Amino acid sequence: MAAVEQPRPDPSREPLHCDVLVVGGGINGAGIARDLAGRGWRVVLCERDDLAAHTSSASTKLIHGGLRYLEHGEFALVRKALHEREQLLRSAPHIMWPLSFVMPHDAAMRPAWMIRAGLFLYDHLARRDWLPGSHGVDLRRHPAGVPLQPRLTRGFVYSDGWVDDARLVVLAAIDARERGATVLTRCACTRAQRHAAGWHVTLQREGGAAIELQARALVNAAGPWAASFLRDVAVSAHGERLATRQLRLVKGSHIVVPRLFDHAHAYLFQNPDRRIVFAIPYERDFTLIGTTDVELHGDPGDAHASEAEIAYLCKQVSRYFARPVVPADVRWSYAGVRPLLDEADGDEASAVTRDYRLEAHADGAPLLTVWGGKITTFRKLAEEAADSVGRLLGEERAAWTASAVLPGGDLPVWTGEPPGTPAEDFARFVKALGRRHAWLPLPLALRLARAYGTRAADWLGEARCLDDLGLEIAPGLHEAELAHLQHDEWAVTGDDALWRRSKLGLHLDARQRASVSDWFAARTGA
Repeated sequence: MAAVEQPRPDPSREPLHCDVLVVGGGINGAGIARDLAGRGWRVVLCERDDLAAHTSSASTKLIHGGLRYLEHGEFALVRKALHEREQLLRSAPHIMWPLSFVMPHDAAMRPAWMIRAGLFLYDHLARRDWLPGSHGVDLRRHPAGVPLQPRLTRGFVYSDGWVDDARLVVLAAIDARERGATVLTRCACTRAQRHAAGWHVTLQREGGAAIELQARALVNAAGPWAASFLRDVAVSAHGERLATRQLRLVKGSHIVVPRLFDHAHAYLFQNPDRRIVFAIPYERDFTLIGTTDVELHGDPGDAHASEAEIAYLCKQVSRYFARPVVPADVRWSYAGVRPLLDEADGDEASAVTRDYRLEAHADGAPLLTVWGGKITTFRKLAEEAADSVGRLLGEERAAWTASAVLPGGDLPVWTGEPPGTPAEDFARFVKALGRRHAWLPLPLALRLARAYGTRAADWLGEARCLDDLGLEIAPGLHEAELAHLQHDEWAVTGDDALWRRSKLGLHLDARQRASVSDWFAARTGA
């Protein structure tokens, strides 16, 4: 007699079970879910919006130690970030790469000896294997001096790195999923009640039924909403609110303008208010300028670059560039909110520590809250968080991410060539991808290599010509790629695809962007 298939349980009625629920789909939450899943824990990650929908897609997009933090005595933070810098660049060389920075010397800001001393520390606080050290430069003879005002004749060059921040979050989430985690986007945690043996959690899908979940431990990685999560969502077994800390929310705004220079260096500019502003080559045709440090007292979800911040950024870079930058030049602006621990009451926002803290909450089922953090140290933060969760659950499991690559980052394995520097590995990969898919136009091949690394070959499949990729929904963007973003990278709307999974929105006009949104709407209803 054939077995009768039993109906699957309705998740809105029968609780699901996991070891750890991670709340927050930014870089910290995705990194922690990845690390925990790689250690064999049953993990659920929930994010009420899209992955990297907020701060983690609104950074200055740097992999750096934080040169300016030395001035505030943050030596431990800088050392930790510098240690992670090359390690991180090697883990995903398709979405991260080295970048040299030119700091024009303005004697009215800081004396040359102070800058040299700071750069010496920056070069030697942690080991460098292949990033070059700092040196002086004559701006009258260097390409970086061409777009600057003639009064700037001397400068300093040092090394850091650049990252596609939103794609980094997506890659960490993909890795988490492939190691067994369940990733739920557009799914809010609306209530989490703590009991002695675990957490009873209600998750609310956007436009869908509620999901009841039982978790042994909970990680609060809600970023700017970490304090409000403890205050408004998490409760004790008796319904009491949990104690929390006071976060200091600091908004950092950025502007994007048409390309201001032709060389590949970025700039670090010193300002009279003791802050700094970066000007970075961006998306081939643009320059990214940022950031500000402005106290935010409203909802972090409403953060945007104000007219005053845009004017401030234009004014500061115009102190250095020969051609002034004005607000009318701005093609796009965005703002992220950094959640900083409020332990330096009265200090300037730019002086508040950017280091993170992990807080294990006692009295009941395991609860770990992540306070602060930055992209460069996300892997180390996730490793320490996973160690802490293991201790709270009474079973420590070995760390594994120190030498791991992120999805698409295994370039030497794919090309079959011995590893070199990340830049060398990527150049070899682009050539190999071009040979395998010679029909791809070079600009498209380069973009796909940058976005997906070796994973591009997976969804390109057996395609033999552009027509095999389906309709071209927008210039250079075909149905096959959009289907990949929808099915494998949690993209639901045009904005997900054009402003987070990529920055193609900058290169398209309103009609072309609408075509992409319409494609998603026809398939998802979003």
